[in-house]
Amino acid sequence: MEPDTQTFTCAMIPPAPVTLDRRQGPFGEVVLRRSGQHLETFEIIANGCFLMDTSDGRSERLLIDAALAALPVGRTGPSVLIGGLGVGFSLVRAAEEERWGRIVVVEREQAIVDWHREGPLGRISGAALADPRTEVLHTDLVAHLRTATERYDALCLDIDNGPDWTVTEDNGSLYSPTGLAHCHDRLTPGGVLAVWSAQPSPAFEQALRNAGFSRVGTEEVAVARGVPDVVHLASKAH
Repeated sequence: MEPDTQTFTCAMIPPAPVTLDRRQGPFGEVVLRRSGQHLETFEIIANGCFLMDTSDGRSERLLIDAALAALPVGRTGPSVLIGGLGVGFSLVRAAEEERWGRIVVVEREQAIVDWHREGPLGRISGAALADPRTEVLHTDLVAHLRTATERYDALCLDIDNGPDWTVTEDNGSLYSPTGLAHCHDRLTPGGVLAVWSAQPSPAFEQALRNAGFSRVGTEEVAVARGVPDVVHLASKAH
């Protein structure tokens, strides 16, 4: 008997994504939806542009691991600021590591905070949010870096899709000479800046050097198709 080709083909086609929430905020529209063959993947869309999903997370975890590994040997209880809560992978990775002291997450979209605290993303980040070391600041990262007086041992920034691909115009200033100067100011001596990017950026590496950072480099995570995800690393001199 010939197989039912039509039935087989239909079974292989993933269902259409399902929108779980849609919010209009001060920086535009943000959407949470589920996708995949069994609608098992959460996605965050901002202003119509895909930001991230829960299908992998290796590069978001590398953002935290690489920053910790790059800190000076012997530094105890280092503090980390995570720029962007996203789907929560970076926060969860930080909370899993006992060596981190204070963990501060800056997220400007109230919708994303709500999806974690009261919505379906809580199944990913619930334990990390309950960790006594964790504090979530609902504010704009660029403004926080400009106005804060506290210094951190590590800045782990995952904003939009990296320095060469921002979704909102304001975020572009984070990667400007002024924005990088604010990052430099917010770090303790020997502190580390780690920046996630959807693609390598030699121009951004040079911008980091121009901003006074040392030990500038990149770590890559291969993806199924296209260029690798990248974590840009740079240190502040002692």
